[in-house]
Amino acid sequence: MKALFSLLCFVFFSLHAIAQRNADKNKWQTLFNGKDIDDWVPKINHHEVGENYGNTFRVEDSIIKVRYNLYDKFNKQFGHLYYKQPFSYYHLVFEYRIVGEWRKDAPGYTIKNSGVMFHSQDPKTMLKDQDWPISIEFQLLGGLGDGVARPTGNMCSPGTNVVFQDHIDPRHCIPSTSKTYNDEQWVKGEIIVLGDSLITHIINGDTVLQYSKPQIGGGVVTNYNPAIKQDGKLLKEGFIALQSEGQPVDFRNIKILSLEGNRNLKSKKK
Repeated sequence: MKALFSLLCFVFFSLHAIAQRNADKNKWQTLFNGKDIDDWVPKINHHEVGENYGNTFRVEDSIIKVRYNLYDKFNKQFGHLYYKQPFSYYHLVFEYRIVGEWRKDAPGYTIKNSGVMFHSQDPKTMLKDQDWPISIEFQLLGGLGDGVARPTGNMCSPGTNVVFQDHIDPRHCIPSTSKTYNDEQWVKGEIIVLGDSLITHIINGDTVLQYSKPQIGGGVVTNYNPAIKQDGKLLKEGFIALQSEGQPVDFRNIKILSLEGNRNLKSKKK
């Protein structure tokens, strides 16, 4: 297993180098046009897919802003804003900053906490009162100003499992090696996804976490359709979504580079 993981890492770095060399030749696709979220679909807990309750997700100053000022009560109305199509092999880049005041009626763990979900189930398959999508989460954390390390770019696994250091890791969240980012500063996040194989998290240009074999399993998600949660099924593709869970956050410069042409290269390397 260690030999396989080492080989996957070698393949990743090879593909990453190729992607970087060819970045100007390949076409980056802009997912957020800076004007509207017409290409995105909201799904907020306790609401039907497509309903942007409380104008949670809004566009101002070429930024997707996540806000809760129109909520009477938070009431576990965790939300996700999905790009309209799924992806499998890709390099996703985005910038985020954690801002404003956390909602005090949201769960305590959501303070200075948000995320970007990927390999997510189709929002159309989520039930009205399903709290989280079955997905992998690139967790976004901000420092609490108390001097305690709080890395960002971690992996969380609502309704899923991943292989980390040669075994399925039972933890819901696996911490990255990133530094702590305090205040309201923009941070650049990147995710390189090779289908159901290697996944890499990057923060401000530094690789901070790698794991493989994303698959359905585990807990955390509630009120889901049992037909969707097929434990053990490898996740080869899925939707990308921006999260709302009680902490205001901004997103901008969201773009993606397809790595679909590297499928055959990965197979040959194996």
